[in-house]
Amino acid sequence: MVSPYSLSRPGGVQGQVVGLAHWLRRFGHDCRVIAPCDGAPPAPGVISVGPSVLWESNGSQAPIATSKAVARRTIDALALFEPDVVHLHEPMVPGPALTILLGYHGPMVSTHHIAGVVGREWAMPAVRAILERVAVRVAVSESARATALESFGGEYEVLWNGVDTERYETVEPAPTRHPAVLFCNRHEPRKGLDVLLDAWAGLDRDAVLWIASAGPQTESLRARDVPEVEWLGVVSDEERDARLRGATIFCAPSIGGESFGVVLLEGMAAGAAVVASDIDGYRNVARDGVDALLVPPGDPHALRATLRRLLDDEEARAKLVAGGHERAEALSMRSLAERYTELYAAALTR
Repeated sequence: MVSPYSLSRPGGVQGQVVGLAHWLRRFGHDCRVIAPCDGAPPAPGVISVGPSVLWESNGSQAPIATSKAVARRTIDALALFEPDVVHLHEPMVPGPALTILLGYHGPMVSTHHIAGVVGREWAMPAVRAILERVAVRVAVSESARATALESFGGEYEVLWNGVDTERYETVEPAPTRHPAVLFCNRHEPRKGLDVLLDAWAGLDRDAVLWIASAGPQTESLRARDVPEVEWLGVVSDEERDARLRGATIFCAPSIGGESFGVVLLEGMAAGAAVVASDIDGYRNVARDGVDALLVPPGDPHALRATLRRLLDDEEARAKLVAGGHERAEALSMRSLAERYTELYAAALTR
């Protein structure tokens, strides 16, 4: 399995790669991961091809590695392992995934995560021809499928992004004296943290807002000095899980650019009531009024009203938590790994 993004940095694709590899090994398969790492490999079976640099992409910064040394390490790692099947995540992103796509001729499976961003250079016939080497192509949502289809052509099976529901079963919730609302995402415009702070400033409820992670907006948003906000900074996986378990509400106010919304599944699996923006990527996961409450993106007044209503209504929260638990089980990482195992077998026969 190959990730173009550094496994030392948090991200949706990285979480899918590590989670899938974990479950494939539990099923008895020998799964190695080739990826950039900024430091020691963060999980068993990871082969680092070197440190990453930040690359502006899709309104965010992606940690990729693209040097000639990275290409050599990728080729060497592949030659040493001699895999039956190679699974490329985001195969057209520069780095180890694209290196393998260009030079490897064995069975390959690709997973396309990006939605809503179509590069004109990708539409070139030569680029599309390269992807024809891939035996099985997967998109993580209908919107990601539409983007891949417009960019590269071809056929795509739509599979979900999985959540490891087991990881939260033994996590001790982070203590809090008041109901807590958790935001855990990069502090950049498309994630909507500024919208959440606008909503929180007039909330007028006995609650605390936990803000995890960091980003280019952190300094300016902290300078607003909104009351009853606890800035956690970049947290470890262990603290993140504890905060998810301790949160009354998990809030994802992104304004766009999301292909799936696995963060919502993580909130559901941890037992938080989920409030999120009503955008395409999040509708792939959440059903409004069943396992989450969806609000218009970029609307602090609607977000404030929804948070108030949910903080005031314990019965409504319990209903969402129950629906969210059911949804997370249906889209579990275990089930996803089972489905990918079938696709690897199909790639071998093709």
